[in-house]
Amino acid sequence: MRISGQWAESESKEYFEIRNPATSESLGLVPKGTRGDVKKAIESASSAFQIWSKLDPRSRARILIQSAELVRSQQEELAVMLTKENGKPLRESRGEVEAFSSEIEYFANLIRVDTGTYVPINETAERRAVVVFEPLGVCGAITPWNAPVWSPARVIAPCLAAGNTLVIKPASATPLTLLHCTELMDKAGLPKGSLNIVTGPATIVGSEIVENPDIKKITFIGDTETGKQVMEVASRRVKRVTLELGGNDAMIVCDDANLDDAIEGALRGRFALAGQGCVAVKRLFLFEQIADKFIARFLERVKTIVVGNGLKPSTIMGPLISANAREVVESQIADALEKGGKVMIGGTRPKGSEFDSGFFYMPTVMVDVPEGAKLVTEECFGPVLPIFLIGSLDEGIHYANKSRYGLGASVWTTDLRSAWKAALGLQSGVVWINTCRDEPPEIPFGGVKESGLGRAGSERALDHYREPKTIMFDLSPKKPWF
Repeated sequence: MRISGQWAESESKEYFEIRNPATSESLGLVPKGTRGDVKKAIESASSAFQIWSKLDPRSRARILIQSAELVRSQQEELAVMLTKENGKPLRESRGEVEAFSSEIEYFANLIRVDTGTYVPINETAERRAVVVFEPLGVCGAITPWNAPVWSPARVIAPCLAAGNTLVIKPASATPLTLLHCTELMDKAGLPKGSLNIVTGPATIVGSEIVENPDIKKITFIGDTETGKQVMEVASRRVKRVTLELGGNDAMIVCDDANLDDAIEGALRGRFALAGQGCVAVKRLFLFEQIADKFIARFLERVKTIVVGNGLKPSTIMGPLISANAREVVESQIADALEKGGKVMIGGTRPKGSEFDSGFFYMPTVMVDVPEGAKLVTEECFGPVLPIFLIGSLDEGIHYANKSRYGLGASVWTTDLRSAWKAALGLQSGVVWINTCRDEPPEIPFGGVKESGLGRAGSERALDHYREPKTIMFDLSPKKPWF
């Protein structure tokens, strides 16, 4: 673990093993943290807060930019480590490490120009107000395995930039790369204890982070049901909460869309990360007029997706994260088949000795899946895409919105009126026009409905990690009250 800027053992002296989901080989042992370990990390973060919060924004920015540069300088080594623990292809891992550095740099540059607010109250200049922004204190975060470097960066960057300190519990399946990124940030000059990583069970480490009264804000990135529990516990102490939860993103392809672009968007939107993304195309709605042409060309492209070990240059799609994850996907497909759905391609595990030790599944496309199937009502965290036919944009928006989730959505059209109508009508935190899964740090990102609260990215994320304080000045002569 990383506590107070150093490698740390757990009080329990117990460990758990990290394995490569493509080969099942052991990548090493990680300490099984305890509540006591979390408390030590919080104490360290509290001490560091007294130093870090008092640094001027330019000084904080210099340290953060240096840390981003150090991470970028070791991109290849970190990407290989990430592919080994997560399974994603190496090219995706390189992009994720770069995204880590980009997030840190964006918020470092943002605080350099960030200022308070001056508020004139009346014309005589005798009453004035100044609004300043103060950091919250020690913050906590619980982050997922599907983007084990980038997701924490979306917390680390605004949290530290605003002057807070942080304790993170990474996903137990994928803590290694983040631990090494944190080590590099410590080397860049962060005060010891500014950023702490405690590994271990969610029921112990995660619970202590959520429950501890010295944690002022919780950020949770993960499934919706756990997010609801985090919100409930945090509410007992009126803690601030940011939640990025599940999604069931719809992609609507109109009859005037550029089909080549839309096909590539559907491929990347569904099968990147082996479909294991909160923001991923999980329901594809096609105008009936272009459905046959789209599906035929789309299936030909799906056939070319090479499934395999992410370290192989030829691999396009890696394994799922675990045996259980694959079994859940298989159960959703079985439910859809039982209810009348049909598999057009995939629907099986790949065959061959190179796949025997990993958790691979073939990219799968289905049609005729009814509304009540789990593939529609639940979030599918795997490479399965159900296709639905629609007669109009209104119908597409209607069915897209028939979900308890509202994270992202996309519409593909060359008509500006259609694009604007869909953008306003779709109930999601982000609507992409002729693209999808594009999340630069400059834009606010988050969901509506049961997909979450708050936003990552942009200056709005910075505001989640600081408190505005109003300071009123009244220089006018005081009159008797009565």
